[in-house]
Amino acid sequence: MSGRVMPGHTSDLLTLQDAGALWAGLTADSAVPTASTILISSLGSAQMSYALLGSHVVMAVKAHDGRWSISESEVRRAAVGLRAVKVDPQDLVRIGPFGGMPKGEHSEAVLLGWRRRIVGELQRPDPPEQVVPDGDDRALHLAGIDWRRILTEQSRDRTRQTWWLPRAVVRLLDAAEHVERRWLQAGQKESKAAEGIRPRSPRSQTHTTENLQVTKPDHLAASLRPYNEELKGLLYSVLSRKPDTSRKVTGWICTLCRKVPATVLDHCHEHGYVRAPLCQSCNAQERPDHLYPNDIRVTDRYTRLLTTHATEWLRHWHRCPGCRTRTTLPLSHLAAWTAYVACRPLRPTHRDNHSSRGRKPCGTLRVAWTGSHHTPHTCQLTVTIDLCPSGEHRDLAKVPYRQATEQFRIWLAKTAPTVAAAAGPDRLDDLPAQFRPVIPDKSDKGLGLF
Repeated sequence: MSGRVMPGHTSDLLTLQDAGALWAGLTADSAVPTASTILISSLGSAQMSYALLGSHVVMAVKAHDGRWSISESEVRRAAVGLRAVKVDPQDLVRIGPFGGMPKGEHSEAVLLGWRRRIVGELQRPDPPEQVVPDGDDRALHLAGIDWRRILTEQSRDRTRQTWWLPRAVVRLLDAAEHVERRWLQAGQKESKAAEGIRPRSPRSQTHTTENLQVTKPDHLAASLRPYNEELKGLLYSVLSRKPDTSRKVTGWICTLCRKVPATVLDHCHEHGYVRAPLCQSCNAQERPDHLYPNDIRVTDRYTRLLTTHATEWLRHWHRCPGCRTRTTLPLSHLAAWTAYVACRPLRPTHRDNHSSRGRKPCGTLRVAWTGSHHTPHTCQLTVTIDLCPSGEHRDLAKVPYRQATEQFRIWLAKTAPTVAAAAGPDRLDDLPAQFRPVIPDKSDKGLGLF
């Protein structure tokens, strides 16, 4: 267990002030900026008080004079884990705002609902006369991390601000939230069991607190069950109505990154079939970057989706029986593939004086389509170059849907033969004759599962 502290052993204990100074010093060279103080949370009982540092839960002990102390060795262990996190500042995940998210929602715990915590803080009006008490950085504090120093604001359609965090930090906070939730659930079970048996002496209370089990971050993946196609061929619209589905989802590890717990159930918007449980980070990376409903940007993240980790992502998309049997992708993903892969030889380059290669691709790729996903065979994809330095490029190519699917089929066989081998028109049993309407993905609304 992370943070196993015994009140009777004081040689390893530090006051919160000293522990905060140690934490800040040990993580000064970390890629993830940290807060200068350590916060204590509890579950309605002093025996359940704890601090969350990175993805480590550390028990807290209250002395007779009312001061809190925590273990020095556990602070050092948490700092080692945080320093090991590598951050790519260009690999960002949107964390808000999302429609339907309540403003100013807070939890007594340090981290639970960390996305809501951040969005609530950013959306809350701060009158000029409101003064934050000295030393109270709870608004900036997420598991010992100062999130404002790594938050990125971007403008959408020049009117709406959105907030983003590095993907590595999002995964760290997701793992920390999972560890904290497990720790609190274990504590609640112990408390209920104690109430149903007999009152406990102070010694037995200490023993119970010491033996609360929580998964260490290093073994987080081992504590979750892998997804073994248990939901294969099932419709998202059916599963989303079952009350126990969201609980089952959180018991799986993310199917793609295999590092943190799954939080959402990814599904095909065109055919309605479930693909697999994913974490928020992978789900956000998989989601197309829409400018408009039928117009998307083709960003650098497609390098990972369609190049470096193509086999994993293609296998994930083909978990949908509709996409797999027709050897294609959902319309928005097929459009991005056409612009990024099929039209790559057509993309012009310009001289780049700041690059050793001498030239760089022109402008920014964008792809739009006419028609509807209900009748994809009538669609035409238009690949466009935006922000050309010389202003000379407009439409790069116009590709009919049938041509795009045929090009994708050929490319798939060369790039991911194992995925292509599982696809084909001979497996059309039980598939709808017509494309299903898009099933709204409500994960953006309050970040609910369904």
